[in-house]
Amino acid sequence: MSESADYVISACRENDVKFIRLWFTDIVGALKSFAITVEELEEALEEGMGFDGSSIEGFARIDESDMIARPDPATFQLVPWRPREAGVARMFCDIYHPDGQPFEGDPRYVLKRQLKRAADLGYTFYVSPELEYFYFKSAETPVPLDRGGYFDQTSDAASDLRRETVLALEAMGIEVEYSHHEVAPSQHEIALRYTDALTMADSAMTYRLVVKEIAQSNGVYATFMPKPFADQNGSGMHVHQSLFKGERNAFFDPADPYHLSAIARAYIGGLLHHAPALTLVTNQWVNSYKRLLPGFEAPVYITWARRNRSDLIRIPEYKPGREVHTRIEYRSPDSACNPYLAFAVMLAAGLDGIETERPAPAPVEENVFELSAADRAARSITTLPGSLIEAIESAEQSPFLREALGDHTFESLIQNKRIEWERYRRHITDFELAEYLPIL
Repeated sequence: MSESADYVISACRENDVKFIRLWFTDIVGALKSFAITVEELEEALEEGMGFDGSSIEGFARIDESDMIARPDPATFQLVPWRPREAGVARMFCDIYHPDGQPFEGDPRYVLKRQLKRAADLGYTFYVSPELEYFYFKSAETPVPLDRGGYFDQTSDAASDLRRETVLALEAMGIEVEYSHHEVAPSQHEIALRYTDALTMADSAMTYRLVVKEIAQSNGVYATFMPKPFADQNGSGMHVHQSLFKGERNAFFDPADPYHLSAIARAYIGGLLHHAPALTLVTNQWVNSYKRLLPGFEAPVYITWARRNRSDLIRIPEYKPGREVHTRIEYRSPDSACNPYLAFAVMLAAGLDGIETERPAPAPVEENVFELSAADRAARSITTLPGSLIEAIESAEQSPFLREALGDHTFESLIQNKRIEWERYRRHITDFELAEYLPIL
């Protein structure tokens, strides 16, 4: 048994752990879990635990349903909101076929495959997502807990909820930089410290659960729905990202006006080129496209700049002596995406840009929303998909996205999203009833 597995077993003994929850995600990023007792832990670490994958979205067909969940000892953490006596711990799992081959539809494996591609080129991929969310009084109607705005100091239940959530995250080994009130009423954000993409994807999944668990334990509801209010900002997941070679930030160049290396500019070129196809992964819900509208600090146009927050990609300001912090910020993802797949396809697009030496277009420092249609056309400025069906069609036409996700995940995602779109098409909305019933 490995040293890390021995540590897990010892930690369970020392902390009176009785149950271990084995975590993984389905294709849309829903957290899945089953619990084993500590008596089964050694076998789980050595052999994995079998389960039926036929009912997991995007996993196996019913005639090939047997799957193995193998826990990753490096992800072992106590679950702090559960009782300490006969306590509970968790580990993320990698999913395998019974013959020991990695399951192609496991989102964690999809990310690992792209991370290996980066490693083979000498790079380590670091990310820091800004996950926004709302607190509501219940899941039935979006009634906010506060009327605060951006960075407002509020003395209310939401501030206490954020505090309790930060403490729980830190108890689970997740480093927090800061927390604050966001732009919309009852909208909040807890910023996680920059780390490698696999660790961060695990942390993002943990973050979403912890936010919801702490809210529920206090009698309120937390949601990562991209756009619950038509007239307010939605919840994004801006992803700060960079590539390192050893201890050196591969995105930094002191001679460049933006302090960006040729590697960084090619990475930007790849992201912008593949942005329409990426959008199905980074913005996967019908509701996602209610957020990607002008006027709500969400990107619509496929552009990049330094200071301009209307662009799809923003370059945070360089501070002398802080070369390590040189990064790009990709602003379209929402906090309801699958972080494993989102990080994977963004990295794949950036690496494609590097490998093909794809040049980044000229930056657009003006407010893109205020440019005329003629100005945008003259600069060849295009838009992200405007609806889920447009995103599906862009994805279907992208050999790049198929390769980045793998055939199984690509086809499963397309199928899942087409079903969602058809369900939406059949639904009669309140808008239609209010708009048409009295006059038609």
